[in-house]
Amino acid sequence: MIGTAIIGGLTCLAIVTTVLVKPSVKVKKINIGLYWVVALLGAILLLAFKFVDFNKIIQGLTANDSINPLKIITLFISMTILSIFLDELGLFKYLANFALQRAKGSQYTMFFYLYVVVSVLTVFTSNDIIILTFTPFICHFCKNADINPLPYLFCEFIAANTWSMMLVIGNPTNIYLATSFNVTFFDYFKQMFIPTVFAGVVSLAVLLLVFRKSLKAQMNPRPMVVEIEDKGALIIGVIHLALCTVLLAISSYINLEMWYISLGFALSLFLFILIYSAIKKQKPKALGGCLKRAPYELIPFVISMFVIVLAFNECGITDIFAKVLGGKEDILIFGASSCFSANLVNNIPMSVLFGSIVQRLGGNMMPAAYASIIGSNIGAFLTPIGALAGIMWTNILKEQKVEFSFLIFIKYGVVIAIPTLLSAIGGLYLSFIAFPCS
Repeated sequence: MIGTAIIGGLTCLAIVTTVLVKPSVKVKKINIGLYWVVALLGAILLLAFKFVDFNKIIQGLTANDSINPLKIITLFISMTILSIFLDELGLFKYLANFALQRAKGSQYTMFFYLYVVVSVLTVFTSNDIIILTFTPFICHFCKNADINPLPYLFCEFIAANTWSMMLVIGNPTNIYLATSFNVTFFDYFKQMFIPTVFAGVVSLAVLLLVFRKSLKAQMNPRPMVVEIEDKGALIIGVIHLALCTVLLAISSYINLEMWYISLGFALSLFLFILIYSAIKKQKPKALGGCLKRAPYELIPFVISMFVIVLAFNECGITDIFAKVLGGKEDILIFGASSCFSANLVNNIPMSVLFGSIVQRLGGNMMPAAYASIIGSNIGAFLTPIGALAGIMWTNILKEQKVEFSFLIFIKYGVVIAIPTLLSAIGGLYLSFIAFPCS
C-alpha cells in the first residue's frame, strides 16, 4: 500500500506542478501537454514495481461494461469531433458575433447575450470546445471595444462549466461517472435539469453582482465581420449533431450503447463531407481541422489515471477514502469533497477516483454519483487546476497577452463557486424528491 500511495501521490502532485509551472512543451511546432506525460510515467512505475496487475488492466480495457475507459474516451472524442467541425466552419464565432452586435453599446446586454449563447451551445456540445473557441474571440472583441475583458472571460468560463452539467455529453467527467453507474442519457438529464438551472441562475446573478462596476461603462465597438462560407457543409454538420443527440437520448430504449452512436455519427460525418467535397471539387479543410484539434491527449491521460485508481483499489486505498468520506451517500459531502479534490488533482483523475469510491458505498449510490458530477464541473471555478478547460483557458489568455494571474482566478472563482455549488446541491436534493432514484 505504501509504495502505491507514494507513486500515486507523487504523480498527482507532479500533474498539478506541471500545470502551474510548465503546462506544455513545444516539439517541432507541436505543443505536448506535460500533464498526461506525468500521468503515464506514474502508471508505468506502478506496473514496473508490480503494484498493479497487468492482466487486470487488460481486462478493464477489454471489458464489455460501461466503466471501460476506451468506450468513455471514444464517446467523448467522437462528440468533440462533431463540435469541432461546426467550429471549423465558423458557426460558434458567427453566433457570438450575432449576439454581441445586438448589444447596441450596452455592456449589460452584451454580457447577458454572451452568457446565454455560451450556455446553450455548451449544453449541446462541450465546455472545452466552447472555451477554446470563444476565448480568443472575446479577447479580440474587448480590445476592439476598449473595455475590460475579465467580466466577459469569466462570463464565458463560468457559463460553460455550469451548463455543461445539463447533458451527459457536456464534460468528459459527466461521461465517465454517468457511464460508470449505467446512467442513461435521459435519466441523467431528468436528474440534472433542476441542479443545472439552479446553478445557472445563481452563477449569472453572482457574475452580474461581482462585475457590476465594470459593466456600467459604455462601449463603442467597431464592427467585426464573421461569415460562414460553406453553408452546405454546415447543414450536414448540424444535422449530424442534432440526430446524434436525439439517438443518445433514446439509446437505452433502442438498446444501443452511447459510444456506438457517437462514433457512428463521427464516421458518417467524415463520409458525407468527403462525398460533398468531391462533388463540389474542393478540399475538406474542416475535416483536417477536426483531426488536428481532437483531444488525443485524453487517451493516455484517462488510461493512466485508470491504472493508478486500479492500483489504489487493489491495495485498499480507495476503501480508506470511502471511510474518510463517511461511507454514506451524502450529497453535500460528495459535492463539496469532489469540488475541492478536483483542484488537488484535476477533475478527470478526481472523477476516476470518486467513481471507485462511490461504488464502495453500497445501497443507493446515485446521490453521491450525481453530487460528484456537480463537483467535477463546478470545481473548475476554484483554480485553473480544477479542469482541463481551466488549463486551456489560462494558456489562451497568456497567448492573447491578457493580464491575468492565479490569484485573480481564485479571487473571483471562490466567490462565484460557493453559491453556485450550494445551489446545485440544493437543486439535486429537490431533484431526488421529484424523481426518486433507487
